[in-house]
Amino acid sequence: MYDPNTHRRKSIRLPGYDYSTEGFYFITICTKDKKCIFGKIVDGEMILNEAGKIVKEEWLQTINIRKGEAKLHKYVIMPNHFHAIIEICRGVSHTPECINANNSGCNQGVCNTPLQSTSKTIGAIIRGYKGAVSRRIGYSVWQRNYYEHIIRNQHSYDEIEEYILNNTFLWEKDNLFIE
Repeated sequence: MYDPNTHRRKSIRLPGYDYSTEGFYFITICTKDKKCIFGKIVDGEMILNEAGKIVKEEWLQTINIRKGEAKLHKYVIMPNHFHAIIEICRGVSHTPECINANNSGCNQGVCNTPLQSTSKTIGAIIRGYKGAVSRRIGYSVWQRNYYEHIIRNQHSYDEIEEYILNNTFLWEKDNLFIE
């Protein structure tokens, strides 16, 4: 379990939230030291190199590994990071508000819900994906953690989807250098 005194880092996860809960999640994973190792962007299009192709293949393989548990939505592989929307399709259906409103059965953040396999959480899915990519490439390519955002409504989903679809154009715009 996470202990800030031992691990000396702040958790970025929502306290009390069950990350096996059905719903949509926006994921961002960055490469170690933000090195551009997956390819390059040319005229708004990501040109994947061999490492980038592995990133894509392993992401698409996630659906076969997690049959019935997850659906993959829009994603984009960038030179030094990866964005995706993933949907958890099964699990305990409760939210932080629900947990806080009904505190019975809870003891120090552990709620009286059916036992859930930790392999069916967003963290386990991302951990498995990152490990598979690194094994195939031959070294650890990812930074230690990842960013996740719980998508709570259609408006948020639409904005994130648009961001993913336009990310290569935003990269080119933000990374123009005057020579």
